[in-house]
Amino acid sequence: MRYLLAALTVAAVLYGNISAQAEKRIFIIANNSDGYGVDRCLASGAACGKTVATAYCKAREFAQAGSFRKVDRAEITGAIPASNSSCRGGACDQFVAIECTR
Repeated sequence: MRYLLAALTVAAVLYGNISAQAEKRIFIIANNSDGYGVDRCLASGAACGKTVATAYCKAREFAQAGSFRKVDRAEITGAIPASNSSCRGGACDQFVAIECTR
C-alpha cells in the first residue's frame, strides 16, 4: 500500500511539473504596435521576426515565442468590434498572433 501511495505521489509531482512547463498563451496584437517592430518583422515574415516575438513574450514574463503569424480579422472572435473602428483613411489595421511559452 505504501508503494502505491509513493508511486501516486511521484506521478502527481511529475505531472505538475510537466503542466507548468507547457503553459502557453496567444497574444493578438495590431500590426502597427509601437516599440516592437511588428510591422517590419512579424507581419512581413522578415528574419528578425523570431527576435521581435521573443522580446514581446519576455516583456510579458514568458520565456520565448513558440510561433508567430499574421491573423485575419475573421479569425479574431469577440476582441475586435464589428465596425471598422480600427480603419483610418481606407486602411485597416492588420493583426499578428504571437504564441508565448513559459
